Amino acid sequence: MQWWNSFVSWLTAASNQTMVFSAVVLVVAIIVASLLAAWISRGAIRHLLAQHDRELKAAVIGALVDAATEASVWNSLSPQEQVMADRAVGQADIQLRLLPIKGSAVAANWAAHQLAELKRTSATFGYQLEPALLEFRDRLIEWQHKPARARKVFLSDLDRWKVANTTSEKSLLAEQDAWAAQQHHDQYSTPQAAPVPAPLNPAPLNPAPLNPAPLNYATTPASPSTETQRLLDDVQALEVRPAPYSAS
Repeated sequence: MQWWNSFVSWLTAASNQTMVFSAVVLVVAIIVASLLAAWISRGAIRHLLAQHDRELKAAVIGALVDAATEASVWNSLSPQEQVMADRAVGQADIQLRLLPIKGSAVAANWAAHQLAELKRTSATFGYQLEPALLEFRDRLIEWQHKPARARKVFLSDLDRWKVANTTSEKSLLAEQDAWAAQQHHDQYSTPQAAPVPAPLNPAPLNPAPLNPAPLNYATTPASPSTETQRLLDDVQALEVRPAPYSAS
């Protein structure tokens, strides 16, 4: 107790009041500065997290809108393009469900239903798909800005679709999807005939015969004047020939 009494005496001494006051002010200033730094750091971290969440939501919404654009022309895509589009949709769906936002799973269910409807409509060419794409984009952007309000709208749409789709309608839609898939498979599985290449050296229209017939050159008969002249020459030669010598 002696040291405690000594400390109290020193603390309450009039000569030490200035030192005690300075120490108290210093401690209070350190505590206030620490609290203020913690509050500023917390606000900065919260701002960075919110910005990251907005960028992630924008990326997910952009991927879903791009998937909706491909779903609107689903029947005209090749099987390889359809596989790549389904993979992109799956990744966007997982990212959407993992967002730290209340109602992200509801938004993912609503987007999956809308994408399936766009695929089905692209196969049957039921109506113009541009208004549906614009509505899909606007609803997702509204959900990004006001997630609580958009969640209620998504829930009402899902409940309405669940009531509207009866068992017979589901079987009819399944048969329709199977028929569209079979038509698409037949379209891309039928081999197309290859074009016949043109010959490199086309034959002439009127080919010449390989062994043409020899030409018959008829000899021209000698003229009558030539034969007569020959006979006259022979006769003259006989007359000119000398008679044989006879000894007396």
